[in-house]
Amino acid sequence: GLSQYSSDPRTEWDLSAYSTREQVLEAVRSLRYKGGNTFTGLALTHVLEQNLKPEAGARLEAEKLVILLTDGKSQDDANLAAQTLKNLGIEIFAIGVKNADEAELRQVASEPLELTVYNVLDFPLLSSLVGKLTRVLCTRIEERSHKGTAGSSVKDTPVNMGPQLSPTDLKISAVTSKSMHLAWSPPLRPPKKYRVVYYPSKGGTPKEVVLEGAVSSLQLSNLTSHTEYLVSVIPVYDTARGDGLRGVTSTLPLSSPRSLRVSELSHNSLRLSWKAAQGATHYLVLCSAAPDGAED
Repeated sequence: GLSQYSSDPRTEWDLSAYSTREQVLEAVRSLRYKGGNTFTGLALTHVLEQNLKPEAGARLEAEKLVILLTDGKSQDDANLAAQTLKNLGIEIFAIGVKNADEAELRQVASEPLELTVYNVLDFPLLSSLVGKLTRVLCTRIEERSHKGTAGSSVKDTPVNMGPQLSPTDLKISAVTSKSMHLAWSPPLRPPKKYRVVYYPSKGGTPKEVVLEGAVSSLQLSNLTSHTEYLVSVIPVYDTARGDGLRGVTSTLPLSSPRSLRVSELSHNSLRLSWKAAQGATHYLVLCSAAPDGAED
């Protein structure tokens, strides 16, 4: 499976889309490069929520590997998102190109770092990694698969138990120009924690709040007015994962002054008055002569 990301991750194809090597290579050749920002944390969350689900082709008994390819430093918290994946038994390989931050790659990747972190100076040099990386990936899958079948006490593969682990019924209320209130119904088995991620749908820096698993509501504040926000509520467990909740809503526009009136006209002055805008601390008044032929 493959996803591209900038400020908005995009699934190119799921794990179940192709069944032969030739089909995958043809899909790669047809891929359109997506430029833009580098929200790596958001991309890793997208992979967890969208691409590693059974309906996207992820088999519960199969090992889960994520290969991150990036050419820049993340503009959000990639480490926290990566830790969530690693806590669920998902192994992350990090490959940096050009301006990638090696310290960040080492934070994001799984142990042992000598096998999971790679860095090259330019894109054409990626071809030099293919042989080694292929061998390492195959070996790791074999090792982890063997570990999972060696004894009944080993539980290395995360299990998705669906509704038992997934919150439901996200409600967004008390929306103002600067805030909104989130509430949801907790799953049958309370999670260890919740990650609440929110960001403007048209691009912007994602923000994140981590809550204890016993909490099922949150007040978001200091938002931008008249803006559509995407919200995700993600349950975090030690050895399993539930599906995240998603919602979208727009903050209200700021209130406007009303009923503009003009009075006390003279040859070089006039008086303006209006009904106040709720919450306004200042007003900016702009005045210019009407163009020829326009109404005064």
